[in-house]
Amino acid sequence: MRELLKLNKELCLLFGPSGYEDRVSQRIKELIAPYRLENSELFSDKVGNLFYHIPRENAPRLMINAHMDEVGFMVTSINEDGSLKFGGVGGFDNIILPSKRVVCENGLNGVILSKPVHLLSKNERSSPVEMDSLCIDIGAESKKEAEEHVSIGDYFTFDLPYVEFGEGLICSKALDDRLGCAVMVRLIMEIKEKHLDVPYDLYFAFTCREELGYSACFGASERIKPDYGIIIESKAVSDIYGVDEERQVASLGEGGVISYADRGTIYSRELIEHIMALCDKKEIKYQVNKFVSGGNDSANIQKSAGGAKVSVISSASRYIHSSSNVIHKNDMKSIYQAVYAVLTDENPLK
Repeated sequence: MRELLKLNKELCLLFGPSGYEDRVSQRIKELIAPYRLENSELFSDKVGNLFYHIPRENAPRLMINAHMDEVGFMVTSINEDGSLKFGGVGGFDNIILPSKRVVCENGLNGVILSKPVHLLSKNERSSPVEMDSLCIDIGAESKKEAEEHVSIGDYFTFDLPYVEFGEGLICSKALDDRLGCAVMVRLIMEIKEKHLDVPYDLYFAFTCREELGYSACFGASERIKPDYGIIIESKAVSDIYGVDEERQVASLGEGGVISYADRGTIYSRELIEHIMALCDKKEIKYQVNKFVSGGNDSANIQKSAGGAKVSVISSASRYIHSSSNVIHKNDMKSIYQAVYAVLTDENPLK
């Protein structure tokens, strides 16, 4: 568990918005390299997806997937006073953005600014926050000074520390979906350390651009052509005061969240029941998603290369797509245990 949490922290703190996953991919390569098996392959494709393949002849092809990218911002113009206009890279509730610390790909710090509340008109106070009304303050005093540090097309991400608090809670940017990447890296390490004989033609796919909605996972799954796909993700939940229980989706600390359907995928009952049976047998905590919403890379895997049977195991996540996403460390542990159980089952999928 300690190693998994260490990996999670390191990967969450890396800079890697959609389309700029290079630093995350490079670090994952470095982490995997000492644990490669002799017959394995570690490679990337043209769009930046990263693959680790442990081949096995005459075995079902299993794809384990998590995406490397996080939500972020792209500079669209520079104002005369040196502030930056920007567009969102991924989905946001704009109300969370004002006053948040951000950092540029070159290390430049900034703060998202907006008009002070005492200067807002009555209509502005009651209206939704529009991204067009926000700018990034980088401390520049003119357009010329700002242009010495940033250019149109540069990326920013949230910039807050990784914090553990309460009873097992973790708060960080990029938990969606670096926690999935951390689980996959740790599984790769365990396969080597424990000399596991995995009964699948196994691919770990670290994919790009999921947050944009133009996911590169489709190309990844077209290349792999899996029989089965297990997606490790974050799931937006609202297990907080004031939300009706049936709309809370899931709860932190109650295990990985298994979904039967979301807005993009009808999940394989065969695969779901296989995972649940293993969790029951090994006393691994899990919970069932109580609300049909959202989507992830499973939709691309399910529909590609002639189709595949897919399932998702998610970490219940408060305040998703913000600077302060919150998960429970035991949920990440249960996700790891569930996928490990699949990979080591004596009666594997056919």
